[in-house]
Amino acid sequence: MRCPYCQTEDTRVIETRTSEEQATIRRRRECQDCRRRFTTYERHEEPQLFVIKKDGRREPFDRAKLLHGLTKASEKRPISREAIDELCYDIERTLRDALKDEVRTSFLGDMVLRRLRDIDEVAYIRFASVYREFKDLRSYVEETERMVAQSRQERIDEEQRSLFDG
Repeated sequence: MRCPYCQTEDTRVIETRTSEEQATIRRRRECQDCRRRFTTYERHEEPQLFVIKKDGRREPFDRAKLLHGLTKASEKRPISREAIDELCYDIERTLRDALKDEVRTSFLGDMVLRRLRDIDEVAYIRFASVYREFKDLRSYVEETERMVAQSRQERIDEEQRSLFDG
């Protein structure tokens, strides 16, 4: 492995760890010339996943793009970086586990919104405003009203389930 600092190929592995999902190997390395340390990651290659845009174009799924959107939506909110990373990982894993090589942006956006709503309602509205292309204040009000009605219905459903389960 080439050192990113001095470009020499004389490096050694100091420590190796596998991720909890056993999908990634993290290696701490040290350059034998400049003595600086760096981290590398190994992961198995996944089949390419494509996103079908509204206009019909196909483009490769970009985890960084999803992560960026989630990060922007949750700016200045009490959401940890780990929670955002986990959400992004969970969404990508769900898509790959479905064993499909294509997904429509509408399906992907709805999946993100469902999961984001459970984490933070403000981040949900921010993400929805971009994803659903809100044009004016009325769009925000309608989405907020829809979210409140859905939360109310979920509480009623939960109360009814507890009556029958209890």
